[in-house]
Amino acid sequence: MNIGEAAKASGVSAKMIRHYEETGLIRPAKRTQSNYRVYSPNDVQVLRFIKQARRLGFSMNQITVLLVLWQGGRPSSEVKRLAMGHIADLELRIRELVEMKETLENLAKHCRGDSQPECPILNDLTATRH
Repeated sequence: MNIGEAAKASGVSAKMIRHYEETGLIRPAKRTQSNYRVYSPNDVQVLRFIKQARRLGFSMNQITVLLVLWQGGRPSSEVKRLAMGHIADLELRIRELVEMKETLENLAKHCRGDSQPECPILNDLTATRH
């Protein structure tokens, strides 16, 4: 199938497929005599794998490792170790996001939102922190 068909079948845009090839995440597609990319069902399966891993928030480096583990007889202990590390990173990001949200809610609550220039949100953004 061509790149458009592979994009439609995998849910990954043609632009991202080209990017994955350029960065080495996926192997370059085979080419026709007229230099068009040609993808196999296996290539589409790899693209779906990458899409799902990205949806779960894995980094490109982590996806590279996951692809190697998936394609090369993975020890499940390595896959689990990687997933557990990613869970820990997600939990930290969640805590940071909740803290940001609560701070902004508090600042917005104390901002009059009128025509006056005084605004705790702006004041907080200009405050020097160490």
